[in-house]
Amino acid sequence: MTTELITGIRELTTQAGESDSAGAGLPAGPGRRTDAALLVEHGRIVWLGPAAEAPVADTRTDVGGRAVLPGWVDTHTHLIFAGDRAAEFEARMAGQRYAAGGINTTVAATRAATQEQLVAGAARLRREAEAQGTTFLETKTGYGLDLASEERSARAAASVADVVTFLGAHLVPAGMDRRAYLDLVTGPMLAAVAPHADYIDAFCEVGAFDVEESREVLLAGRAAGLGVRVHGNQLGFSGGVRLAVELGAASVDHCNHLEERDIEALAGSATVATLLPACDLSTREPFPPARRLLVAGARIALATNCNPGTSYTTSMPFCVATAVLQMGLTIEEAVWAATRGAAAAIGREHGADAVGSLRVGGWADLQVLDAPSVAHLAYRPGVPLTAAVWRRGVRSRRGGGLDASGGPDA
Repeated sequence: MTTELITGIRELTTQAGESDSAGAGLPAGPGRRTDAALLVEHGRIVWLGPAAEAPVADTRTDVGGRAVLPGWVDTHTHLIFAGDRAAEFEARMAGQRYAAGGINTTVAATRAATQEQLVAGAARLRREAEAQGTTFLETKTGYGLDLASEERSARAAASVADVVTFLGAHLVPAGMDRRAYLDLVTGPMLAAVAPHADYIDAFCEVGAFDVEESREVLLAGRAAGLGVRVHGNQLGFSGGVRLAVELGAASVDHCNHLEERDIEALAGSATVATLLPACDLSTREPFPPARRLLVAGARIALATNCNPGTSYTTSMPFCVATAVLQMGLTIEEAVWAATRGAAAAIGREHGADAVGSLRVGGWADLQVLDAPSVAHLAYRPGVPLTAAVWRRGVRSRRGGGLDASGGPDA
C-alpha cells in the first residue's frame, strides 16, 4: 500500500460543492485555498487539508508553491477521423462562411483509413490533450456515416476516450436518400454502435437535421439505452436547444444563437449548455451569451470541440483563456465550467466515479500549473503552464522542478 502526499500547494482549487466532502479543515465551495496538501492512495484522494496538518506518506511530492486544480474535463471532441482540412480553414479565414457540408471531406478520408490509423490518430490527440491538463475526455463517431465505418469508429473511440457518443446523425452523406439514411441511423447502425457508446447525439442545424429528424434519432438512441446529447443553435435558431431541454438531454452544445426563451428553458432545466469558444473563433460565429446564461441560472460547460474542420485544438487552457478574455467569464467561472460544469454535462458530477473536482474519496485527477494561481491561465494566454498531471493517482505528465522525496518521483 503506497501513499503519496502532494504538498507545497500555493493555491488549491477543489471545485467541491456543498454536498461533497472537500477535506479536513477546508470549507466547501469552488473558492481557492492556500497552503494546502492532499494524500493519494489507490488512485483516490484519501485526505485533503492544510499543509501543516498533513499526515505521513510513503512518498512526498512538493509542487513548490504552484497552483493545483482538477484536471480538465473535455466533453465535446471528434477525435476519430482521418485527413486534413487546412485548405477549408484558409478559405474560411479569407471570408468563406462555414457550412455543415464540409464534413463530407473528412467522411471520405475516414472511410479510407484503417482501424489502426484511426486509433493511432485519436490516441495522439488524447496524449496532446493530457499534456495540457485534460484527465477526462469524451469523443464521438460521426465521420464514417455508413454502418461499417460508424461501428469501427465507435470501437476506436472506446479504446481511446472515457465516454463515447454516437453521432451518426452528423450529416446525410453525399448520394444517400435522406429517409433511407435516417432509417439506417435509427436501425442497423444504432444496433451496431450502441454496445460501444454511452450517448447519442444529433446535429440539429440548418444543412444537417431538423428538429423532428433529430427527435426521431435521439428517441431511438434513448430506447437503445443511450443518454441524450444535442448539437444545437450553432449556425442559427435551429430549435436544438429547446429540443434538448424537452428530452432532458445531459447537454446541448454550441448555443451561439439563443433567444430569451432558449435561455429561460435552459435555466429551468438540468441540461448543461456546453460552449465551444475555439470553434467560434474558427467559424467566426458570435460567441454564446455566457453571461446571460449564468445570470439566468443556467449551467454551462466549456469544451474544445477538437475536430479537423472547425476547431483543430486539444487545448482546454486556450478555451478557458478565450472564455475569460472574449466571453466575459471570470477566471473562477471559466475554470468551473471546464471542470465541475463539464462533469455535469457528461453525467459524472456525483458518485464514486465523479470527475472535475478534488474531494476526499474522489479520483486523484489533477494538474499542477507552473504558476501560483489559476488566474495565470488567462493572464498569460498561450503560455504552456501545465507543469504536471495526475490521472487516477498516476503521474501521466512529468514536469520539471517538482521535488519528490521518500521514494521515486511520483
